[in-house]
Amino acid sequence: MNYIKWIAAAAAMVFVLSFSQPKADAAVLKNGSAGPEVTYIQSALQKLGYFNTDNTGYYGTVTENAVRNFQYDFGLAADGIVGVNTAEMLRNVDMLAHVVYGEARGESYEGQVAVAAVVLNRMESNEFPDTLSNVIFQKNAITAVNDGQYWLQPDAEAYQAVRDAFDGWDPTGGAIYYYNPYTATDQWIFTRTVIKQIGSHNFAY
Repeated sequence: MNYIKWIAAAAAMVFVLSFSQPKADAAVLKNGSAGPEVTYIQSALQKLGYFNTDNTGYYGTVTENAVRNFQYDFGLAADGIVGVNTAEMLRNVDMLAHVVYGEARGESYEGQVAVAAVVLNRMESNEFPDTLSNVIFQKNAITAVNDGQYWLQPDAEAYQAVRDAFDGWDPTGGAIYYYNPYTATDQWIFTRTVIKQIGSHNFAY
């Protein structure tokens, strides 16, 4: 990705995060809403397999039903309205898809789900922060954040891998670390107990 495209991707991500950051006065999107925020919602839902038509930027019945199905699958109140909790979940899904694409594109689908599962496992571990954004942006925790590949635009497969990980599929069996043994430069990572190897990654705790 050239520099201009990288800046464009970063700017788009800043927009997404500013929209979906949970706030007491956060905008509510519902049937009848319109604008770029709705386009973002439709795009994310499309990649997750909930919205199966063209993005219009208009929040109609099709979008409302897609949101409702997303909410149901992700354990949210299925009211078809994008409020604070739904926006936060969409933000989390989007952030994790960026990690998966940045870290594991080119790996098998199982390997991509495994990377997503590790990040979610870290949220549940006392060794890491307890929010997804803090886990992802913890200093030196995610290589793709350090080298900028996090800002690449994820494909639909990355979003589907995140969906499966949120749904409980953990191919690693509870790992909280992953690394490529051929490219890792931090010797400390080699002291961790490897549970499984999937593709080019070792998964460990």
